[in-house]
Amino acid sequence: MTSTPAPATTSPAAPASRSEVPGGDVSGRSPQGVERNHRQRTDAVPERSTPEETPRRGTDPEATATATAPATAPAPVTWEELVTTALLGTDRRTLPPGAAAPGKDAPAALLDAAARQTVRRRAGLLPARAATRPDPAPHDPRPPLPAAARRRLAQLLAGRSSSPGTAGGRRGTAPDLTELLPQWLAAANRRRFQAPPALLPALLDAARARTDLRPQALAFAGPRGLWLARLNPDWRFALRGASGGSALPDPHDAAAVKSLWEEGLFAERVGLLTAVRAQDPAVALELLAGTWPTERAEDRLMFLDSLRSGLSDADEPFLEQALSDRSRNVRATAAELLSALPGSALAARMATRAASCVSLDRSGRATGGERIAVEAPHECDADMQRDGVSPKPPGGRGERSWWLGQLVESAPLRTWPHRLGDRTPQEIVALPVDDDWKEELHAAWCRAAIRQRDATWARALLGAPSAPPATGPGTSSLAERAKLLATLPDDERAEWVAAFVAAHGLSEAFQLLGVCTVPWAEPLGRAVVDALDIARDAGSYPWSFSGVMGLAERCLDPAEADRLQILTTTPDEQEDASPGAAGYWSEAFQRLVGTLRLRAAMLSELSEG
Repeated sequence: MTSTPAPATTSPAAPASRSEVPGGDVSGRSPQGVERNHRQRTDAVPERSTPEETPRRGTDPEATATATAPATAPAPVTWEELVTTALLGTDRRTLPPGAAAPGKDAPAALLDAAARQTVRRRAGLLPARAATRPDPAPHDPRPPLPAAARRRLAQLLAGRSSSPGTAGGRRGTAPDLTELLPQWLAAANRRRFQAPPALLPALLDAARARTDLRPQALAFAGPRGLWLARLNPDWRFALRGASGGSALPDPHDAAAVKSLWEEGLFAERVGLLTAVRAQDPAVALELLAGTWPTERAEDRLMFLDSLRSGLSDADEPFLEQALSDRSRNVRATAAELLSALPGSALAARMATRAASCVSLDRSGRATGGERIAVEAPHECDADMQRDGVSPKPPGGRGERSWWLGQLVESAPLRTWPHRLGDRTPQEIVALPVDDDWKEELHAAWCRAAIRQRDATWARALLGAPSAPPATGPGTSSLAERAKLLATLPDDERAEWVAAFVAAHGLSEAFQLLGVCTVPWAEPLGRAVVDALDIARDAGSYPWSFSGVMGLAERCLDPAEADRLQILTTTPDEQEDASPGAAGYWSEAFQRLVGTLRLRAAMLSELSEG
């Protein structure tokens, strides 16, 4: 009686092919394709096997396995070996012993081995040990955002526009929401709202990508933002100025302040010094003086720079000692800070030196021709260098003019009215200067006015806004003019820039507009819009004014939107105008009006709370 033949089996020593690997992802076949191919290969086996291939009933399984097993099992193949071989290629690197397969070429065998190893790696992954649960997030006592404001914040963080943009590189008519996020954060912080917990990750990501957002974003994120930043290394920037991700200690807690000052990281110590100085400048100065001799030179420089905020005569003794510091940069910074204190001893020494170089020439007094005479220093002695005068000029500058500029900019501005015939700053600036020293002398006075925050001298050096910049009384540099404007009250600053725009247009006004407070005062906003309208009528493209247009979108009073609606229409093309310019200007004004209305809506949504 013959036994029923058993199905053919694959020898244990035979390597599995790619089609037999579960999933079939390496060879590009789907699991269904692998199963179908497997059936096809099984169907190809003869229905009846030979007696030698059919195991008999009662045969010892272990003996059968021993008889059929290879004499020596191949060494396991590591994933790194397979990757290295794949990168170098099988022509340049021999397959690892465990990956070779009889009857198969090297590339196919490598893919088979990679498929098997992939399955092993996926199936053999061990779960990680559970981490310690973090402490609960601290309570934020601030009120939550109104629902509409919360939706608006999500839209701003996503950077989505309210309408689709225009192709071809044009900005289209949709407001740029990413440019409105800083303004939204500032408004929310003024109203002391708390950040929605669900939006904290997106807020921290935005602050990570844009350093200009960080102060407002971290203030809005509050204690929960710092708690969350401890859990993600990508948000480590938020922990600067905080201890371990928590808020700085109370400046009045002497023990906690001392502990962080002595043991904290440098960024934490800078933040601590700034916070303590804002509350009690004397305590901050005592804190800094206690460890000053042991600090590194670069750290001393940063700590000294933090004294700019709230600088007062009480800082003079410490700064006077810093003039003898072994670091040249520290000495120069200390001298600059002392020169910003008109009553300091250094300022008096600089006044004596500068007055010996600048005097009034009265030889032409009878004919009304008094002039300013200048005799620049002939040497830079050791005392001058101790007081912060750099002896070596930069390239292209003469030594004597370089020394003169440093002396004049460090001397108190109150030195000059009496020295130059009891004249006002306006009269002094109007005096002619001998031997082409006018530009150097006026530039030094500009730096002194900026450093000493002297609005009277700033007005004199700015001159009338209608005067051409190249012939102004003080400086033709727009950067210097912008710094001088920053010393004036907000309303006066806006009026001066509005008159400048009306007289000279927008081509040179960008830096000046940047120092004006937001929203722009009505005269300044009207002057900017009128200048844009004139530029449109001239027939040029609006791209030359894209910077000013962007400022207008962020800085114009939102209440101006209705008045500007008429500018959104497309006028008839003029004969000498650039092709399509009228349409581009219409888009630009539509975007301006849309942005102003969006800003108004943002403020209204925040006011609902």
